[in-house]
Amino acid sequence: MTLKPNSRNPTPLAQLRSFLARFDPKSQKLIRSVRAALQKRFPTANELAYDYNHSIVISYSPTDHGIDGIVAISASAKGIFLYFNQGQNLPDPTKLLQGSGKQTRFVRVDAADQLAQPDMEALMDASMDQAKVPLPTKGRGILLIRGAASKESPRRPRK
Repeated sequence: MTLKPNSRNPTPLAQLRSFLARFDPKSQKLIRSVRAALQKRFPTANELAYDYNHSIVISYSPTDHGIDGIVAISASAKGIFLYFNQGQNLPDPTKLLQGSGKQTRFVRVDAADQLAQPDMEALMDASMDQAKVPLPTKGRGILLIRGAASKESPRRPRK
């Protein structure tokens, strides 16, 4: 027996599509291409999608917790970025990583084929090797919706 999806409870994929709908068509295409490349590279990772007021984040994690994520796509009006959770500890001889946070670093993504470049592949490999929780060796990850704009906590004013 096949169940019809309840229109009041959209599927995770439908929710993700609605998050992406607020971006222009070119950005949507890039986000989908980067997502497809990361799904292929990390097939056993769960995708944790967060919808914030000013961005969408899709984290690739061995668990259902974003903190365990290996990499994450962040899409906003500023562009599409690939974030590395353990970025400050990753070897980066070609200086691709940007940012100065305590933990994460990022790379701006202008085309999905950037992910296939040897330096980017090395960063993703190193990020996977340094993950606190290893990816499952078999199976398939699932898409989980984890955040909503209404749940975003207010930012503290800068001093």
